[in-house]
Amino acid sequence: MRMKPGKLKKVVVTKIIKIGGMHCEHCYTRVFNALNSIKGVNAKVKGKKGEAIVKCDRYIDDAELILTITKLGYDVNSIKDK
Repeated sequence: MRMKPGKLKKVVVTKIIKIGGMHCEHCYTRVFNALNSIKGVNAKVKGKKGEAIVKCDRYIDDAELILTITKLGYDVNSIKDK
């Protein structure tokens, strides 16, 4: 089940994360829920593109986002500011 992403009052930065290893809806949902569990994050996961679009209401270190995804067993191929 997908959790509801938090609403952000303002967006400080938007990041695009390319993710490897997601193959099904269950994978997309796991990444979606993990990213949206981070305070100040509103994320969308585009599984067929293998990417997450992450909006943040504060600065969040790339390492925190990468760790959140890699702990699930997926690869982060790239991360960049939009």
